[in-house]
Amino acid sequence: MNRTPHTTALVALILVAVVIGRAQDKSPADPKAKSPAPITRLFVQDLKTCSLKWADVTVGPDKKLALGTVADVSGFKKLDPAKQKLVQMREAGSLVCVGVRDDEDGAFESGWVLVQSGVGYADHGDHGHWSYKKTPEVVDSRLDKHQGNPAHLYLYDGRFFLANDRLNGYTRIDPSKYATNEARKLGKGEPRFLVGGGNHITLAVVEDKVGYSAWIDGGGPNKGRVDVTPVTAAAKSEPAYAFHLPSGGIHGAIANSGKVFFAPAEGIDWVEADTGLKLKADQVKVRHIDLGKEGDKPRRTGAFVNHGHHVLFVTGKDTPNLVVLDAKSAEPKPVLLPLAVRKGTHAVTPEVVTSVDGKAYVLVFHDRIKDAEAEDVLEVVALDPNGDGDLADAKSVKVLKVGKSAVEGHFGHHDIAFDADRRYGFFTNPGDGTVSVLSLKTLEIVTTFNVGGTPTAIVARGGEDHDD
Repeated sequence: MNRTPHTTALVALILVAVVIGRAQDKSPADPKAKSPAPITRLFVQDLKTCSLKWADVTVGPDKKLALGTVADVSGFKKLDPAKQKLVQMREAGSLVCVGVRDDEDGAFESGWVLVQSGVGYADHGDHGHWSYKKTPEVVDSRLDKHQGNPAHLYLYDGRFFLANDRLNGYTRIDPSKYATNEARKLGKGEPRFLVGGGNHITLAVVEDKVGYSAWIDGGGPNKGRVDVTPVTAAAKSEPAYAFHLPSGGIHGAIANSGKVFFAPAEGIDWVEADTGLKLKADQVKVRHIDLGKEGDKPRRTGAFVNHGHHVLFVTGKDTPNLVVLDAKSAEPKPVLLPLAVRKGTHAVTPEVVTSVDGKAYVLVFHDRIKDAEAEDVLEVVALDPNGDGDLADAKSVKVLKVGKSAVEGHFGHHDIAFDADRRYGFFTNPGDGTVSVLSLKTLEIVTTFNVGGTPTAIVARGGEDHDD
């Protein structure tokens, strides 16, 4: 067919209009064309490579969650997975702190690494905005033969406290000296070393004024010993005094409501916090909480968590219970809730979260004992079903099958973290190389991401991106 010049021009105009229309359909003004928005940034330890990975979790217009590219943290030193392990990890003030341990009692290379998360938060009083404009990078570290081979890392009142076991003391790292919630660098901080505790230190710090650090010894002169050290600006702070619990093997400590709780070989012990350091060793009154026995052995625990004015932990192996203590009570009494632990698994330290709709849950993983045939599960406990503040009505509401653990000694357990908006929990499945997402609204697993390696400890920084 022969086309006239007018016909050819008309066809060209139509084609231009179609192209422009399609371009407009894909323009940024169209909500359907917007890039997925971050809802949190995950930091995941890989036990296999002894490395720290990060990735953003996003949500698209279809409301589906996705995981961005999993990458190494910039500046994170390559470690030797045959000789070193990453231990506990905490997040505060836009920073992530990671402990490093070696298998030569600290003589190879141990210490800590501080990472700027790159996630900022601008507080506007009645609300705030999260932003994800920067990528994570290491801002400070101490990795050498002189860091005392740490095993525990704590977060108290927004400061990191790393237990330097072989140095019989702990290091205080203040995030405010490095960065703000806007994720800006402020230069190097001034970590301070405080003397107290020994061998395998567990620690409670009260109001950033005084530290209670324990000795792990089950016998000898340091059996049941707790050192009480002022948290001062001095380069080195010595204990003001020490006292002893009735039993040794202390493997946990926490502060709540003016009290300090300890986890020795038998039950729970607690003391009134001496923030003014007005007491002498013989004036400290140690109270005991009996947890009963399992067989012929007293029940005990290894770690605590706080929820408001309550302290929670797990006790028992064959017949495990979640235990709740009201720390505000003049004489705290244990409230025990049986857990649905199956043969071949054991309950690990609980995690507590209050969801976006105000419901409080305790999440307890039941990790498979090495070489057992049992499946790993996550038990969800509603902490205060009627919302009256009395946790005596706590009850188990769901048991979920989860991915595999890969437990070897103290390593290879599941771990969980929560976005700042408290809509989701993100937990590692070390034996599967995955991270699963738990909806805190439906209490169902909504998706699972493949991250590779052996993912263990995890932290999350940030909420939904509102930085327009």
